Amino acid sequence: MEPILQVALDFIDLPRALKLAGEAREGGADWIEAGTPLIKSSGLDAVRELRKRFPKVTLVADMKTMDVGRIEVETAAKAGADVVIVLGLACDSTIRECVEAGRHYGAKIMVDLLEVKTLLKRAKEVEQMGADYIGLHTSIDEQMEGKISFESVKTIAGKTGIPIAVAGGVNSENAHEAVEAGASIIIVGGAIIKSVDAKKATAEIKRAIEKRVKIKSELFKRVSEKNIRELLSKVSSPNISDAMHRQGDLKGIRPICSGVKMVGPAFTVRTYPGDWAKPVEAIDEAPEGSVIVIDAGGVGPAVWGELATYSSVEKNIAGVVIDGAIRDVPEIRKVKFPAFARIIMPTAGEPKGFGEMGVPVEVGGVRVFPGDWVFGDDDGVVVIPQKRAVEITNRAMDWLERENRIRKEIKEGGTLGKVTELLKWEKK
Repeated sequence: MEPILQVALDFIDLPRALKLAGEAREGGADWIEAGTPLIKSSGLDAVRELRKRFPKVTLVADMKTMDVGRIEVETAAKAGADVVIVLGLACDSTIRECVEAGRHYGAKIMVDLLEVKTLLKRAKEVEQMGADYIGLHTSIDEQMEGKISFESVKTIAGKTGIPIAVAGGVNSENAHEAVEAGASIIIVGGAIIKSVDAKKATAEIKRAIEKRVKIKSELFKRVSEKNIRELLSKVSSPNISDAMHRQGDLKGIRPICSGVKMVGPAFTVRTYPGDWAKPVEAIDEAPEGSVIVIDAGGVGPAVWGELATYSSVEKNIAGVVIDGAIRDVPEIRKVKFPAFARIIMPTAGEPKGFGEMGVPVEVGGVRVFPGDWVFGDDDGVVVIPQKRAVEITNRAMDWLERENRIRKEIKEGGTLGKVTELLKWEKK
């Protein structure tokens, strides 16, 4: 079969999903999917409304059925779904019930092998049960850990007689790889539904699939450890805080310069109030691209100034964070060095040499370890634990992408409350 582009409407607000579906269809989407979040939020009315708006499109209901297969397929099919998705982890009886109900009510069955360990074995089993499609799915949470691959498609391609659908992290740069690996149905969510121009995004991915080409994308990509800095440079401290469930910010630490960003792994320093010896020594010890993070007890005198700043610029230090005092602010602002501190004052201390480097420190109420990623901008500083850096970076990018789409909808005449249906989601 010719490759099919399926757009997954993973929204929680039906009006936004319907608007996006229209844009995606204009861009050339073949199938439209009522995503699991949408069905959980709006029920099968989401499927009914999509069917009403798009009477001729192939409509997929991602029910993620695990039990009562007959009831779920019957209700989805009666609501207007052409394809219903059941999980491969469901028991054989449930899958068989889904298949039987699908035949009776005119719906095809896609079995999603999400979290199935023996992919080929299970794929052959569900094929024997009568499934119409096999789905291979990298979950969103796995994507946030940088786990995007089409190797699972290659494992199954050519070894079963039913088409393979692939979902998870597909964008205009890698969609052709999914087809080349053996997928017939390319399911795309974020790269379309979070796009400012969903019609254009759909058309580009459609062309990438049909022409087997890579089309460059600035967004909708996920990082591994090697390119954390590159992606973090695109987001903001609010994006990162949201990704960390509103945590990680250094309270009371403010930027000295406006309009600059700071990104880098922490090189930590603990010193005594006013003792600037270890902070200055850290400039020589810290690797290029590091952020020097200084615990000076949250008080003055200053442990950093103009000369330390010029030294840091020469050493390509990414910035400095001081839970304590800084001075020579006009000179620091002239060179736009990313400096963040609790206190600005004219008085410096003495270099006595107390303290240590490369140890855990307490800054702004957050425990910072050497190698943790430190990000600063006009809103303040957030720290990302090293072991979660890939995940949090990807989740921050996800927040940025979502807000880009909401901003576009607001500019088209909405408001934040109306676009997000705020009253509906207030906690009761």
